[in-house]
Amino acid sequence: MVKLTVDEFVKTRCCRNFKPIVTIIRELMKEYAPNATEVIKLRNTGLQNKKDICGHSAQTRKGITFSFTHGTEFEDKYNLLRGVGKVSRHVKIKNLADANKEALRYYVKQALEIEAK
Repeated sequence: MVKLTVDEFVKTRCCRNFKPIVTIIRELMKEYAPNATEVIKLRNTGLQNKKDICGHSAQTRKGITFSFTHGTEFEDKYNLLRGVGKVSRHVKIKNLADANKEALRYYVKQALEIEAK
């Protein structure tokens, strides 16, 4: 089995309609966590330091799921977080107009603060 880099994975496995959204998400993650590592897990890409911080799936034609490992602990002033699990939450992004950068920054910052504890 050939091991892909995250760049190769995004280029070859992400639905092309969503690549601009994936680019925004990856840029935000790199901006706020430059020392974290981008990884491929379970056909998704994500960001981790000592633990998983967040991840996104872009292989469906329905949109991007940008998930946060400890999303239940987040403040959600934008009311975009979804999910029913005990720990994680996610934001669904169906098109570039839905990619609220301010809200995504807000969630990424919280994810990093929680991971740092």
